[in-house]
This record gives sequence, C-alpha cells and structure tokens, in this order.
Amino acid sequence: MATVNQIQFRLKLAKKTLTTTSKVVAATKSRIKKLEAELKKAKAAAAKAKQKKPAAKKKPVAKKKPVAKKKPVAKKKPVAKKKPAAKKK
Repeated sequence: MATVNQIQFRLKLAKKTLTTTSKVVAATKSRIKKLEAELKKAKAAAAKAKQKKPAAKKKPVAKKKPVAKKKPVAKKKPVAKKKPAAKKK
C-alpha cells in the first residue's frame, strides 16, 4: 500500500499532466478552427476563379514562309594530273 506522501505526489503529477494536456487540446482546437476557415476561403476563391476563367481562344496559326531555294553550287573541276618529267639521257 502506498504512503500518504506517495499518493499526494502522484495526485500532483496527475493534475499537472491534466492541465498541460488540456492546454494542448485547447490550442489544437483553436488551430483546427483557423485551418478550417482558411480552407473554406481557399475553396471559395478557387471556385470563383474557375467560374470567371473564359475559354482560351486559339491563336491563329501563322503561315510558314516558303523556304528559299538554295543556289546551285558549281562543281569543282578535278585537279589535272601532272605529266611525268622527261628522262634525261
């Protein structure tokens, strides 16, 4: 069986734990409310933007310019072979 002091100590710890957890719960509840309000606003804004957005108009396709024809390049003449030098006697 626990002594009176032990029981008092445990009771004090339990009360302390209860107060801290109740503070955390209250803070969490308020945070949840803020987040839900923010979500509601965001959804409304998204729906409003979606309604106002007009259908995208297609841009007219620009006609391509005809490709300029390349000038004919003159073929290079083959290099003439050198004649063998005449043998000296």
